[in-house]
Amino acid sequence: MSNSKTSSDDTLELQHQQPQAARFALGRPAMALLSKALRRLIQTGQLSVRDPFGETWQFGPGGAPEVMVRLTDTKLPARILANPSLALGEAYMDGTLIIEYGTLRDLLSICMSNMDGVDALPGSRLNSWRDALLSRRLHHNPISRSHANVAHHYDISTDLYDLFLDPDRQYSCAYFPTGTETLEQAQTLKKHHIAAKLLLQPGHEVLDIGSGWGGLAVELAAQHQTRVTGLSLSTEQIAAARAHAAQAGLSDQVAFEKRDYRQERGLYDRVVSVGMFEHVGPSGFEPFFATIQRVLKPDGVAVVHAIGTMAATGGSDPWIRKYIFPGGYLPTLSETIAAAEKKGIWVTDIEILRLHYAETLRHWSERFAAARETARALYDERFCRMWEFYLAICEMAFRNGRLMVFQIQLAKRRDSVPLTRDYITKAEADLMAAKPLSDTNTESTT
Repeated sequence: MSNSKTSSDDTLELQHQQPQAARFALGRPAMALLSKALRRLIQTGQLSVRDPFGETWQFGPGGAPEVMVRLTDTKLPARILANPSLALGEAYMDGTLIIEYGTLRDLLSICMSNMDGVDALPGSRLNSWRDALLSRRLHHNPISRSHANVAHHYDISTDLYDLFLDPDRQYSCAYFPTGTETLEQAQTLKKHHIAAKLLLQPGHEVLDIGSGWGGLAVELAAQHQTRVTGLSLSTEQIAAARAHAAQAGLSDQVAFEKRDYRQERGLYDRVVSVGMFEHVGPSGFEPFFATIQRVLKPDGVAVVHAIGTMAATGGSDPWIRKYIFPGGYLPTLSETIAAAEKKGIWVTDIEILRLHYAETLRHWSERFAAARETARALYDERFCRMWEFYLAICEMAFRNGRLMVFQIQLAKRRDSVPLTRDYITKAEADLMAAKPLSDTNTESTT
């Protein structure tokens, strides 16, 4: 009996060990393939990887930044090969990728210093082909889906956004003319820059497509004596924006409506859209510009401020798409301009902001890190890791990758704006004289 029991126990132990041994057997070749890819990919700094099998690998020419990570899941090397962005983000969220020294921003800076190398990974190529085939389903955003997409990201606690945004809750690229501005100053300068391009006059009717928490709309009404209608699909944002307007004593000049831009039927002197075009998707490009063409008065002017890519084609990152912005699509400038031109609108000015969003995201990351315990109390550790990864990967996509921000000025008539760009500088100077930057540091929406 004793021998029989021992034999049975041994069999159970062997059966338990076999899956683990199989995982190790499958994981080691994947790690070897991953190391081969990383040797081509890492061209800056030094990355040390301690794999789940007890080996340590080193990549890169050396120097700063220096990072060491530890992988604790035997399946992780294969997952990174199959879908680099998704697997890396999820591993950081789940704690199966542990940064032993260095920072997350350092790690992502090293990994994104060679985007051609990232795109050459087998998993990246396969995912790009798949996304191209499924692009319409992935990025098609009819009104019902747009509501769901917006709710996913924006209808979470406003308390979260207050942890890292400026007091005006500007959740888009700030404007850093010198790079030394505070976040508050840079966001104020962004609003000035957009207002200057809109050529506003007292009494103008303005449509703000994707009005967020209402900061820009309130600024345009207060500083330029305009009447503004803001559109958002977020219940949380609409409530906060209305409260902001009421606190500023501008409820009679500013209205916020929960309405899709495609449903807008008014006529406006000016149209502005900041940080919303990224949520439209290719099938929505022409309806978006058709809306601008329809609602603009004959001498009207519009400004569209959006994230774009200088890659050959637009698209979306798998991790960002799954966890942060479902339905999001970062367009190329060329496809954006083509869609506007099809609707008979003049493109009267284009400006490319390259590193401005990298600096904005750096500020947001630092503020979120300082308030991390509060965020953890609001949500949990995995959420905090997700948000850290989101801010860091986006910063490095602007700093080392292919992302940028474009501002496009549009008009129905070619003579609706001055012949040169001097008016932008003059208008900004007038705004600064009326309200110096030092006066913007204590503004609050609460």
